[in-house]
Order: sequence, then structure tokens, then C-alpha cells
Amino acid sequence: MVLSIVARVVSALVSVYFFLCMIRIFVSWVPRVDLGKGGQLLKRVVDPYLGYFSRFRFLSAGAFDFSPIAGLALLILVDQLLRVVAFTERISLGIVLGVALQVAWSAVGFLLSFFAVFALVRIIAYAARWNSLHPLWRVVDAFLNPVLFRINRVIYRNRIVNYLQGLITGLVVVVLADLAVSRLVALVVRLLESLPF
Repeated sequence: MVLSIVARVVSALVSVYFFLCMIRIFVSWVPRVDLGKGGQLLKRVVDPYLGYFSRFRFLSAGAFDFSPIAGLALLILVDQLLRVVAFTERISLGIVLGVALQVAWSAVGFLLSFFAVFALVRIIAYAARWNSLHPLWRVVDAFLNPVLFRINRVIYRNRIVNYLQGLITGLVVVVLADLAVSRLVALVVRLLESLPF
């Protein structure tokens, strides 16, 4: 009973901190917004935590910084574990591994969905012959091209394909991979949670 109450209180605190992190991330997207003293307090409370994840270079891809996603994913993991403890009053290695796998896949799935949306928008723009030299498309291409290069290198080997075909192939592969791995993760999580240890 005491463990359940403590887990619920800490889970609520983690949820509040998650919400503060989300506000900070959204505010950082609009650089000229001044939130006054509240904004300064928010920075002091949240920036050290989010800044820790920016140390990992693999969380950056060109102009994109995915380190906040890692920070949010860790908070979600802790919150989910606390909720399991609060409602079941038990915890096992299988449950911890299952929750960790779910949270990790949620972060990866978010990135795959992000990629799929960007690829679809780029396919439409390319097919409509919109200005490919616009700075917006350069940013989108900087995000898409490293992944597209790897996918197309595996599928087409060293054959040259046009950009539209590469985009469509990348989109199809990412969507199919997302669906397949989602089902696999759900199966593995069920197996892990049923383990007695």
C-alpha cells in the first residue's frame, strides 16, 4: 500500500516535469518569445536535464537534434514503471524490460513516422515540380537523404535511381518496417511481461 502511494506521487511529479520539458521544447522553437521570470525559471529547471542528452552525437542528424526525444523517452519510461508499481504493486525484470522496449520503440516509431511524413510531403513536392532549391526543401532533404541513401543502397545495390523512385522506395520500406517491428515488439513485450522473474 505504501509503495503504491509513493509510486503514484513520484509518477505525478515525473508527469509534471515531462510537461515542463514539453513547454521548454516548444518555446525553444520560437526564439523571440520571452516568458519573463517564469521562462528563466523553466530554463533553470529543465535545461540541465535536456542538455545532458545533447552530449550524445548520435542523437543529431544534420540540422536536426533528436536529443529532446531521448530525454522525454526516459521520463516516459520512468513514469510507466512507476505506474506499473502503483497499480500492480509488483515489479519484475520482465516487466521492466517490456516497458523499456515499448518506450524505446515508441521513440523510434515516432522518428519513423516523422520520416514517413517528410518523405510523403517531399514526394508530393517533387511530383508537383515545386522549387527544389527552396531552403525548406534543403532542410527536408538533409533529414531524408542519409536514410534514403542507406535504404536505396541495400535495395538497389549500386544502381542509380532517380530521386522520386528513391523517395517512394524509402517511404514504402519505412512504413513496412514500422508495421512489422510494431507487431514484433508487441509480441516480445507480452512474452517479457509473462516471465516469472
